[in-house]
Amino acid sequence: MIERTLSIVKPDGVARNVIGEVVRRFEAAGLKVVALKMIRLDRAMAEGFYHVHRERPFFPSLVAFMCSGPIVPMVLEGEDAIARVRRIMGATDPAKADPGTIRKDLASSIEKNIVHGSDGPATAGFEIGYFFDALEIPPR
Repeated sequence: MIERTLSIVKPDGVARNVIGEVVRRFEAAGLKVVALKMIRLDRAMAEGFYHVHRERPFFPSLVAFMCSGPIVPMVLEGEDAIARVRRIMGATDPAKADPGTIRKDLASSIEKNIVHGSDGPATAGFEIGYFFDALEIPPR
């Protein structure tokens, strides 16, 4: 099934100048970038995006990290895009990620892991709508 999902190059990826490499890997896997922009989150925006983690002990540091520099959210489209993006990214902890994944190859820690990706259809819908309005995404 053709799906759309959200991925974000996080502040560490932007700072390390690997935006193009992340996009290249998604495109090389046959995914299409249908929307992309660079923004900077303020605290309220980061807290709203990560609201599902509000009660977790890592929430304050995650919010601070995501506000520490620009991010690049993008909408990716393709066959089984959600699962494919997650495979390309690799495990959240780069030490546990498979060789050849973005996180294994580029990330430095479990928190500074270069990239975010939606974990399911409902999450993808919320996350895409959080960063992009209808005029920024071409119709299918």
